[in-house]
Amino acid sequence: MTKLTVIIPTLNEESNVQRALDSAFFADEIIVIDSFSSDKTVEIVIDNKAKLIQRQFDDFSSQKNYAIRKATNDWIFLLDADEEITDELRESICSNLHSNEKHKGFILKRRTFMEGRRLYFGGFDNKIARLFHKRDSFYKGIVHETIQIDGSLGKLKGNLNHYTFRSMNQFKTKIEYYAKLKALELYSNQKKVTLYHQFIKPMLRFFIHYFFKLGFLNGYRGFQFSYILSYGVWKRFKLLKKLNNK
Repeated sequence: MTKLTVIIPTLNEESNVQRALDSAFFADEIIVIDSFSSDKTVEIVIDNKAKLIQRQFDDFSSQKNYAIRKATNDWIFLLDADEEITDELRESICSNLHSNEKHKGFILKRRTFMEGRRLYFGGFDNKIARLFHKRDSFYKGIVHETIQIDGSLGKLKGNLNHYTFRSMNQFKTKIEYYAKLKALELYSNQKKVTLYHQFIKPMLRFFIHYFFKLGFLNGYRGFQFSYILSYGVWKRFKLLKKLNNK
């Protein structure tokens, strides 16, 4: 019987990690790779008897790839601490693992929640690959990292629930953090900043999410979400320009 390891990266996720752990109960192994949390995250992980690995954070891909190498089993499900595996998705994971003969990974649907409420519009729901064979897969990218899978992909039924942010202030703080990491990545690649990056690109990001992807149908929350995403793009290139001018 094919066995599964669920990997959960954490940093100060005491408000989320219990839900993620509970939804991963069916896994043969649960690894939490923690970036030295200062809240109760580690205590919660230990109480749930999950395998705890603490590693200094350098970037998202390196953190996840390190945990993948530590997994006992060949099949991995990567679960963020603010996500939850639904019952239908769990059944689909188990069914496909036991019957799969050709795929090296699987794609699933992820639903986004803000302040406990579903965001139906704005392009925030997406399809991602989270179940994969570790021998044929690795993460790439410093921020907004993606999994590279060498082989065919199947599809899972059910949804992964993403409880992305508890408040708009928390959302803005995290977007600023991502902007800093992305600016450092672009700086290392010697990316230059133009007027397009500073002004047009942020406006395009807002337009795409709020109008083209119907974010306005989420009401004022849709406006806030689209605006902060646009702000994140502007912040990224502002930081990059500052780095380039040093």
